[in-house]
Amino acid sequence: MSTTPPLPYSWSHAPIEAVAEVNPRSFSPLPGADSVAVHFVPMTAVTEEFGGIDVSRQRPLGEVRKGYTSFTAGDVLFAKITPCMENGKVALVPTLPNHIAYGSTEFHVLRAGDAVEPKWLAYFLSQKAFREFARQNMTGSAGQMRVPTNWLCANQLPVAPRAEQTRIVEKLEELLSDLDAGVAELKAAQKKLALYRQSLLKAAVEGALTADWRAERTARGEPVETGADLLARILTERRARWEARQRAKFSEQGKTPPKGWQDKYSEPVQPDTANFPTLPEGWVWASVDQLSPDDLANGRSVPSANSGPKVLRLTAIRDGCVDLDEHKCGDWSESEARQFWVTGGDLLIARGNGSLSLVGRMGWVGETSASIAYPDTMIRLRVLDAVVAPSWINLVWNAHIVRSHIERRARTSAGIYKISQPDITSTPIPVPPAHEQRCIEELFAQHAETLHAVELALATGLKQSAAQRKNLLKAAFSGQLVPQDPNDEPASALLARIRAEREARAGSGAARRARKTTHA
Repeated sequence: MSTTPPLPYSWSHAPIEAVAEVNPRSFSPLPGADSVAVHFVPMTAVTEEFGGIDVSRQRPLGEVRKGYTSFTAGDVLFAKITPCMENGKVALVPTLPNHIAYGSTEFHVLRAGDAVEPKWLAYFLSQKAFREFARQNMTGSAGQMRVPTNWLCANQLPVAPRAEQTRIVEKLEELLSDLDAGVAELKAAQKKLALYRQSLLKAAVEGALTADWRAERTARGEPVETGADLLARILTERRARWEARQRAKFSEQGKTPPKGWQDKYSEPVQPDTANFPTLPEGWVWASVDQLSPDDLANGRSVPSANSGPKVLRLTAIRDGCVDLDEHKCGDWSESEARQFWVTGGDLLIARGNGSLSLVGRMGWVGETSASIAYPDTMIRLRVLDAVVAPSWINLVWNAHIVRSHIERRARTSAGIYKISQPDITSTPIPVPPAHEQRCIEELFAQHAETLHAVELALATGLKQSAAQRKNLLKAAFSGQLVPQDPNDEPASALLARIRAEREARAGSGAARRARKTTHA
């Protein structure tokens, strides 16, 4: 939008401030009106991508007349702050039963004049191309970037003849109505798919997915290890790993293990499984602490450098995997980095995120020979792979029963949710026998492959719809959506008349002020 495309002969370009009042003065309510109810519109009441506005909420005028932005029916709201602006928080204020509304100060308010329809202005501002252009011109600090008022005022708006604007808006709404209906269906399908994926995951981690498999084994008379036996084996393996590490340390130091050194072993945290579902025969609930032979370990914060040992970025954790290509060079030595290098089978957990649903997300490190460290924004988990596969933990981690445990314990500070090592160690994990873990993973992968294909198809449909919307809006504001009518008054004539009227009003106002000064 940095260049203005050629327009039909009857169209013109005009600065937005020439055809609309930007951030008009607040209303002056009558004295004693503070108890009157007015509509209240916080930023959350405006849907992204020009999706609508909720004006049902009301508050007494006295509570909002100061510190909020006022507007009325027909005004256009345009979010000025990041990321709301980029996300398309644009709205046309509908009819207001109480006539006046107040809302977030992070809205620019535009009141269309006679030259443009309010919907014409709203659709123009809703274009992704316009928002991208606005993003390039934001000012302020990170997280507090805003679209400046003077930039918005000076931005060029294509102005069609008034009658043509009406025809274009009507045609645009007709086409977008069909498009939006299709988008709504695609999004509804996405929600259903997400619910199905979660129900599939629930069946996997609670044993329903392999119920027939277990029944067949029982019918064949195959022995079944009890859950108690499995837990005993897990704890025995955990202690054996600890003792082996201690002996190795004594050996490295050239020392003989002292008497009673085994007594220093710390028993792992037990899971709190109250109100948890009963698991199938042979399964057991275990805490992450019980399943890990090593203590959890946070990474290290490392300044960026042009060269140096590599360290992962937080964005490396994605869709249950760790993208080892998502790294930077750190300002540290190889000896400093070595203890933080990841190895195949490591599970990395995000310590913090601005979204509660993403805090504590996990990624599984595949086989690698690369020397890459993990940062302080991650926690490393290593498990007893003799009894539980890292891939099983990675699968279970997204189940509702695990996510709810993490989200209940997350703490928020400055808008960031964080979890600690104790939150992780106490997390309960359903553990089936190793061969059933593999069976479940195979069955889940088969279903997941089908789900993924459908998800891709839905995502493609939404991308195509977004492209169609972009093309429709582009056609609308370049004069290609409906034919021009030679009988329409050219926009230039309308703009000239409005400009002359404005200048005349300004002149008469100056004359009145001059007379008052003379008489004084």
